[in-house]
Amino acid sequence: MSEATPVPAAIQAIDVVKVFDGGLVRALDGVTMTVGRGEFVAVMGPSGSGKSTLLHLVAALDVPTSGTIIVSGRDLRSAGNERFRRSEVGLVFQLHNLLPHLNTLENVEVPMFSNGMGHRQQRERARELLEAVGLSAKEKTTPPRLSGGERQRLAIARALANHPSIILADEPTGSLDSDSAERILSLFRRIRKERAVTIMLVTHDLHVAAVADRIMYMRDGRIVKDPPAAVHLTASG
Repeated sequence: MSEATPVPAAIQAIDVVKVFDGGLVRALDGVTMTVGRGEFVAVMGPSGSGKSTLLHLVAALDVPTSGTIIVSGRDLRSAGNERFRRSEVGLVFQLHNLLPHLNTLENVEVPMFSNGMGHRQQRERARELLEAVGLSAKEKTTPPRLSGGERQRLAIARALANHPSIILADEPTGSLDSDSAERILSLFRRIRKERAVTIMLVTHDLHVAAVADRIMYMRDGRIVKDPPAAVHLTASG
């Protein structure tokens, strides 16, 4: 019987180190990991374990002190990461980062302003995404008038605007009630199934992490093979 063909990597970190405060804080300490294309991975760990720092490096929002990060075959040490991030990566944060003076339709259009798409195409794409996340009836509503769950669904629609191959989510359900959180998790599962995107999600909640294909545990800036005894610690990293 022939061996199964390995899944190509969407994200690779190779011996990644990240220090702050002149080396006094070692947030990542030689992290090596791989996330396959189309895989859904949850990253867990106690406060200060380095999980959010790792996500920010993968998103090219920061650079490692040493080591290599490769996303969709691109070494992030190369130039032009801002354009690469806009086209390949969709970001979802706990606090949404929506523009409060723009309505939902306009918020989804914002990432498309620099992709060369015409305004009519942008608007059609935004409407398609609002429908996909169940917000078609709210296209003229501004974020302050949406519920927490609706704002997070809007943030996911915006993250999908430029057809990213990877979604990076940092505590996307952390500020939501249980019903809203379940709806967001169902949306992530559907996006993964229908659009074949890779999802890397940071969470402190084991219930949230359980929807992923696998859970990656971090402690003291390293990835550990066995989960810590208190894996359900309620603190962000």
